[in-house]
Amino acid sequence: MNKVTAGVICEFVGTFALMFVGGGAILHNFDGNGNIVAIALAHGLVLSVMVSATMHVSGGQFNPAVSLALAVIRRQSWGQALAFAAAQCVGAALAAFILKAAFTPDAVAAGKLGATLASLSNTDSLPLLLALEAIATFFLMFTIMGSAVDSRGVGGSRAVGGFAIGLCVAACILCFGPLTGASMNPARSFGPALVGGFWDVHWAYWVAPIVGATAAALVWDRVLISRKPG
Repeated sequence: MNKVTAGVICEFVGTFALMFVGGGAILHNFDGNGNIVAIALAHGLVLSVMVSATMHVSGGQFNPAVSLALAVIRRQSWGQALAFAAAQCVGAALAAFILKAAFTPDAVAAGKLGATLASLSNTDSLPLLLALEAIATFFLMFTIMGSAVDSRGVGGSRAVGGFAIGLCVAACILCFGPLTGASMNPARSFGPALVGGFWDVHWAYWVAPIVGATAAALVWDRVLISRKPG
C-alpha cells in the first residue's frame, strides 16, 4: 500500500473517531449547555489516542485546516492535503450518520447531533465567532507544530505530540465551547451539518480555522524553525 493511500485510511478512521466519540459525548451529556467537562475530555482523549496511533503514517491531522496549513508551508503536497481533507470530511459524515441512527430522535434534536453550533446567533456576534475559532485553531496548530512537526519538540519524540494536541483541544472546549461549539475543525463541523442539516453560519467554521491554522504554521515555520541558533 502506498503512503498516500495509507494516510487517507488513517485520516478517515481518526476523524471518524473524533466525530463519533466527541459527538456521542454531546448527545449523552446534553442538558442545557451540556456536561462541558465530559464533552471536553471525550474530544481530547480520543484525539490524543488517534493522533498517537497514526502519527507515523499520516501525521494524525484529522482536520482540513491543519492539512491545508501544512501544505501552505510545504510540509506536504497540495494533492495529499486535499486527499486527506476529503477523507476527513467523509469520516466525520459517516460518524454523524451512525450517531443519528444510534440515538433517539429526542436526543439527536436536543444535542443537535453533536454539531458545533454558535450560541452567538445574531449578526453582531459573527466577528466574535470568527475571532474565537481562529484564535483557538491558532493555539491548536501552534501546539501541533511544536509537538508533532518540529523535530526539536518534546525531546525529539513526535509520538508524544498526541497528548499535547488532545489537551489543547480539551482546554479550548472548556474555555468557550458553549459559545461557538469550539470546532477548530471544518470536518468536525461538516459531518453533523451534512447529516443533520445544521448549516447555520457553516462557512465560518471553515474560514476561521483555516486562517488560524495557517497563521500559526507560518509563524512557526518562518520565525521559530528558520531562526538559526546561537
